[in-house]
Amino acid sequence: MCHFLKQGQVELPRPHHRRTPAPLAHSRGDQCSPRLDPLRPPPRARRRSLQNRSGGASSSQPPSAASSSRSTGTCNAVLAPFFAAQLFPGGGTASLLVAYAGFAVGFVARPLGSALIGRLADKRGRRFGLTLSMSVIAAASLLLAVIPSRDDIGIWAAVLVVVARLVQGLAYGGETPTVAAYVTETAPPRHRFLFSGISYGGIIIGSLLSFGVVTVLNAVVGADALADGAWRWGFVLAAVIGVAAVWVRRCAPESDAYEQETAAHGTQRPPVREVFTRHPLACAALFLMSVGGTVAFYFSLVYLPVYAEHVGAADQASASSFMTVVFAVTLVAMLLAGMLTDRVGAIPVLRGAYLALFLGMLPLMIGLEAGAIGFHTVAIALAVLVAVPVATTNVLSGLLFPIAVRAVGAGIVGASAIALFGGTFPLLAEALTAAGHTSAIPYYVAATMALALAGTFVAARVPGFAAASRPSGSGRATDSEEDQ
Repeated sequence: MCHFLKQGQVELPRPHHRRTPAPLAHSRGDQCSPRLDPLRPPPRARRRSLQNRSGGASSSQPPSAASSSRSTGTCNAVLAPFFAAQLFPGGGTASLLVAYAGFAVGFVARPLGSALIGRLADKRGRRFGLTLSMSVIAAASLLLAVIPSRDDIGIWAAVLVVVARLVQGLAYGGETPTVAAYVTETAPPRHRFLFSGISYGGIIIGSLLSFGVVTVLNAVVGADALADGAWRWGFVLAAVIGVAAVWVRRCAPESDAYEQETAAHGTQRPPVREVFTRHPLACAALFLMSVGGTVAFYFSLVYLPVYAEHVGAADQASASSFMTVVFAVTLVAMLLAGMLTDRVGAIPVLRGAYLALFLGMLPLMIGLEAGAIGFHTVAIALAVLVAVPVATTNVLSGLLFPIAVRAVGAGIVGASAIALFGGTFPLLAEALTAAGHTSAIPYYVAATMALALAGTFVAARVPGFAAASRPSGSGRATDSEEDQ
């Protein structure tokens, strides 16, 4: 596995000479493969080698292990209706609201995680950040699986859930931008957005696993047993996958672009405040697009079964079971969206997707509530549209910031938007439903699509981004980013 990762690693051309090992080569991760050495073939030979093998998948393989972290995050939202009564006080809607509040707490910690782990990833390497964040995520997943019920330890059950979510939030905040930085720096320039879709496929695979676990447990043990404690197996699976992902990431080679940056400038990095003072347009563009992307994701791919039950369009259990099909469609659509973006460019494709979501959200939801459009049709349509921003987000956020502040910059800005709008979405939606305003939810989602659409126009003004995100300019991305 590690040897395969090494051979598939995509590197930037460097002078034809031998170099001494980077400090990273002495880490324990290199025990997985003795061929993670500093002696590289000449650039021309490397390019021929890459052209003769499908090494693309291998370089994106470490980031694709993010399915573990995403399965844990999605598990919290998907399994909340089942574990709410066991772990949180109250009952019915009250305990579910508290459970969603606990879900939102993890997002609050994400910006801090981006500042801490993202900074470490910029200073000590992408592989270090990926391994550290996944280790923490796996440990927190296991904690969620073994927390005693409130009948056993009372309010401490809810406290432990909140602690686990805070720890997860810190790790997510550093893991997501580090994955984005790694993919941006290692993917072949002509297929950069396809690789972005492959790497972000971990989200869809994780969500697919989450809904798949619910479907299997519901069929095997029944809904009552699922609510009585069988939901814990979802977090056990997330923890197991997390351990496997840690091993894969320990074996992954470091980003060559990062090594070149370190060789040229050392491990000193600009102060975090320069992310905002020197790259204000990049920050604004990423924030706006992240708002739309995260709300579209959580509404269309996580909360939709709950919404469908609220409006009487479908039973939540059957709708959740169908989501396995929806995620499979989303995964395929993401790969196609990545390929289209590599051919057409990121800005026009994103504008088309956000415009379609903005114009189509209300008609789809009105038709669903009226019974004129079936749940399956609505779910598939939203999945195809949401696949575009989901597929492009990793490289998109990476291209907006230079290498020296890529992980911390993309992390803080993106995590802040997700914390404010993504993590709070299920809670806000349930609060609106409890107040009798379920029909207002689609209007809120459509409004965030308008913000994301505006973000694409701001992104076009970021120095170097428009050229880097076009097919003709994508090959210059990592060379010109330093001028941003």
